[in-house]
Amino acid sequence: MPGFKSTLNLAAAAVAATTLLTTALPAQANTLAQVEQQKVLRVAIDLNAPPFGMKNSDLKAVGSDVETAELLAQDLGVKLQIVPTTQANRIPFLLTNKADIVVSSLSITPQRKEVVDFSVPYAAIQSVIAAPASEAIKSIADLKGKTVVTARGTTNDANVTKLAPAGTNIVRFEDDATAMTAVTSGRAHIYSGAPAIINSLNKNLEKQGAKPLDIKVVMATAMLGVGVAKNNPQLLEKINELIRQDLKNGKLNTIYKKYHGTDLPSDVTAGAQ
Repeated sequence: MPGFKSTLNLAAAAVAATTLLTTALPAQANTLAQVEQQKVLRVAIDLNAPPFGMKNSDLKAVGSDVETAELLAQDLGVKLQIVPTTQANRIPFLLTNKADIVVSSLSITPQRKEVVDFSVPYAAIQSVIAAPASEAIKSIADLKGKTVVTARGTTNDANVTKLAPAGTNIVRFEDDATAMTAVTSGRAHIYSGAPAIINSLNKNLEKQGAKPLDIKVVMATAMLGVGVAKNNPQLLEKINELIRQDLKNGKLNTIYKKYHGTDLPSDVTAGAQ
């Protein structure tokens, strides 16, 4: 029965094609209406990136991104559900509907904007090279022949990869916590990261009686935005509304200053207008 066999083959091919298509497409992210109906906001946060996200001695999640997420959930009148992630998995978690939004020191870049939508900036972060005072580094060119550690998938990783000269040994760790451990254990002493992370690292070094790291080179200053899945305009619009509100009333500045020791840059607070 060749006709019957052909029909079976066509049906099998159709099932296979449907399976491949379903696997390739990202899961549909929750809409604003779904978040409000479920009364839960799922937020992807890296809890190994102090002072943005971390755990205190009681294993409670704290940090500027954690408190920002708490504020947004409170403004929405819903419960916050933290979805722990890594720097490399922040966007994938959003695209596979493991989280509704990302609040995790996610800098706004043209490449990322092709994949996800960003809110107006709620904070800012610098990307720097830090090393002991004795290390002769005056420009990015001085990294040639040296080993630099960083967290994989971060803007700091992208910047040092792009700017460092040939001959620079870049060692990537899965998150800032493990990269910091490489420095505190003495395995490395040049770090590509954010000033706030360098400050946290220096506190650990001081406890050990080791020399702190100085900021040697500022590679870039980036705006941080809340990541929202594409084709989710109502949720994006609401997040923008809440950020502008909390910039205007000073709540976001209070959070930033608490963890970073300085006020939000004027480029960020201008977004309240």
